[in-house]
Amino acid sequence: MKVKLNVNGRLREADVEPRKTLLDTLREDFLLVGSHAGCEHGVCGACTVLIDGEPSRACLMFAVQADGYEITTIEGLAPAPGELSIVQDAFCETHGLQCGYCTPGMILTAHALLTQNDAPTRDDIVEAISGNICRCTGYGQIVEAVEFAADRLRKTNAPRDPQAAVADEPPAGRPAKSKAPQEGILEAAQIDALRGGRS
Repeated sequence: MKVKLNVNGRLREADVEPRKTLLDTLREDFLLVGSHAGCEHGVCGACTVLIDGEPSRACLMFAVQADGYEITTIEGLAPAPGELSIVQDAFCETHGLQCGYCTPGMILTAHALLTQNDAPTRDDIVEAISGNICRCTGYGQIVEAVEFAADRLRKTNAPRDPQAAVADEPPAGRPAKSKAPQEGILEAAQIDALRGGRS
């Protein structure tokens, strides 16, 4: 059966058996192997992908059921080839991963949480990742990674008005008056570098 799926912003086609899971289609037909097969019962979260922005178990969904939805895998989070998203980088910075098997599902779940809530409490984070099992880290560093990513996202998303400098040029001889906020105008990585690394 022919299926057309919108995966990571790209329309992809595959000829699949009606019983083939979305997870197997992503891995075998599209070679997107970041989503992992764990329990294959929807319990562990290793196969988590985002379906229209919501964390979903790819092992529990048939590929034919995903037609018409926007599917995001871990491969689709990076802003450009060879780069990491803020959430991915936060996991690296805080050592929020060990063996890496649960990491794609954890990162996608964290990404979905931070898309809806840019200032989650520790309880919000714990609840969000509660459907993802990690047998290595004890979750402490994973929670820290999500908190760190939330902090960075708040800083990088500070309001900026790039047109202000052009529209409000000062008269000759007077210093320019910036409309940029006093805090949050540097990218998070620049702030970290100024402080001598992550604090």
